Amino acid sequence: MKNLLIIFFTFVTLISCQNTNEKDRITSENEKLVRQCFDYFNKHQWKEMAELYIDTAEFKDPSLGRGIVKQTRQQIVDKYSALNKMFPDIRDDIVQIYHSGEKNIIVEFVSSGTAPDNSKFELPICTIFTIENGKIVKDFTYYDNF
Repeated sequence: MKNLLIIFFTFVTLISCQNTNEKDRITSENEKLVRQCFDYFNKHQWKEMAELYIDTAEFKDPSLGRGIVKQTRQQIVDKYSALNKMFPDIRDDIVQIYHSGEKNIIVEFVSSGTAPDNSKFELPICTIFTIENGKIVKDFTYYDNF
């Protein structure tokens, strides 16, 4: 009986280590994907950035209205291209990345640029990305919209 318990606990420990390693791998890949998204944003590579999302992703963004709005990749390209026309030097600088479970990456960042009247701005933003199968499925963004 004692040997059976030892074998059982050894087996449970091995499975738990394998699950932890797999979760760590997925979390690391998800963070890499999000960092790539910010890299494309800062290079104003909107098409490449949009390819990191599923065909039609869910967004929460004050600029899109209230509630959840579904956006295609082309709509993502169009939105950020228009934003880029208004703010030609727009960029996002990551302050901190937080992990929330396997699928969610929370990013605290500061968006900055120059407005059409040549005034500079800095806007603190927080986005929760939900990632499934290597693609962003949800992009819920929060900032002061005044």
